[in-house]
Amino acid sequence: MMRSGPQGRPVTRWAAYEEGSLTAFLAVLCLSLFILIGLVVDAGRAIAARSSAMDEAQQAARTGAGQLSVAALRSGQVEIDAGAAIRAADAYLSSIGLTGTASVVGQTVSVHIATDEPTVILGIVGINRIAISVTASAINVHGVTRED
Repeated sequence: MMRSGPQGRPVTRWAAYEEGSLTAFLAVLCLSLFILIGLVVDAGRAIAARSSAMDEAQQAARTGAGQLSVAALRSGQVEIDAGAAIRAADAYLSSIGLTGTASVVGQTVSVHIATDEPTVILGIVGINRIAISVTASAINVHGVTRED
């Protein structure tokens, strides 16, 4: 049985089964490209946010590492005042609008920031936020550490 197609041309039996297949292909292709664009845009934003959070965590750790114990200095030693270091790191983070946790182990100050970045395009497919977690550490280096 022959059917007539556009402009009255006869359509074979096999061609009749393929009607609309190009439409389905284009729909899947467009959806795939849209998701790919969303990944590129939102992943780029997440990478930039992670880099910014790392910069801020490093600066908070350096701020904390600069808090030396006055009592230790008077006795001739250079040590970090753990309480002051944590307070200074927390104060720095709150001054820039971030929250995190600071800790001191020995002479190392560590700052951990956990935040998330809202998505722009991927929210359409249900991914509304991308989690970001960074940790930075700093030590106080003093005096001459090597010969020139």
